[in-house]
Amino acid sequence: MVAYQLVPTKNSKARTITAAPFVMEQLKKHKVTQAKQRLLAGELWHRSDLVFTDALGNHLTKPTLYRAFKKAAASIGRPDARFHDLRHSYAVAAIRSGDDIKTVQGNLGHATAAFTLDVYGHVTDQMKQDSANRMEAFIKSVSGS
Repeated sequence: MVAYQLVPTKNSKARTITAAPFVMEQLKKHKVTQAKQRLLAGELWHRSDLVFTDALGNHLTKPTLYRAFKKAAASIGRPDARFHDLRHSYAVAAIRSGDDIKTVQGNLGHATAAFTLDVYGHVTDQMKQDSANRMEAFIKSVSGS
């Protein structure tokens, strides 16, 4: 297991996450692309420890990131998507796939699990219904109904 510490966010607290192997593979591919950009830029390359940069190694501006996101969202038929929706999608997927609420809380950087549940409680309601449906199927299978 490899854990990565993220830079402090709006609450000024750094957090440590463990990324999925698929994510790490994508980041390795990106690193190769970035190395090619660095070679092309030569002495113009701005050295930094940033993962995502422009073609000269500079940080990505918010407008640049926003335009790229909106283009990608439109290409999959979701031009109305907001960048923050990625965070929500992660949280919902994590909870639905069985991550415990404390893990999701930590990955999102929420101060409490209660806050995470308040925001994403609708997911747990669906999970309760799914659980009830599984129990119903189990009862029918053992009772012969």
